[in-house]
Amino acid sequence: MSVQRIASRYAKSLLDLAVDQNKLERVLEDVQSFQEVSKIRDFKLMIKSPVIHAAKKADIMTKLFGDKYDKLTMAFLHILCTKGREAYLPEIAVEYIDQYKKLKRISEVKIISANPLSDAAVKAIHDKLKSSSYTNDNVEITTEVDPDLIGGFVIQFDDKLYDASIANKLNDLRKEFDENLYISQIMAR
Repeated sequence: MSVQRIASRYAKSLLDLAVDQNKLERVLEDVQSFQEVSKIRDFKLMIKSPVIHAAKKADIMTKLFGDKYDKLTMAFLHILCTKGREAYLPEIAVEYIDQYKKLKRISEVKIISANPLSDAAVKAIHDKLKSSSYTNDNVEITTEVDPDLIGGFVIQFDDKLYDASIANKLNDLRKEFDENLYISQIMAR
């Protein structure tokens, strides 16, 4: 079974339990915290290591997170250690956050611009996207600066891309000149 499929199933189970116990937001905080901790190289290597026994991993997680995480999250971590699935925890965390956003109808939008955008520009784009039929009810925007765009911006969300950058327009113009339509029309006469 693929890692994505395993992560998706366990994340769905945790999400369903969190909804049933009315702890959706609390478990999300725990999962986001765990996701940040799993970016630490030593912690990630410990989780993925086949040499360290599952009981030892569960003990380490209890010492690290026991008083910070909800009982549901801790029980979930211990079950995964018992079943030998703790190596998939970073992927499960990512999948849980994705499923949470689908459940709450949150669209993640990334805006890449040549220069930092003003708050007013981000708000205008947010309002435009929120009123469109392409995004969900809630829109989360992250911004990034890429000077290679020369000017303009690129908006990415779901499987859509809106490229209003100067670099893209110059590239389109370059392709048009490469096709050289004007010379072929003159030769045809």
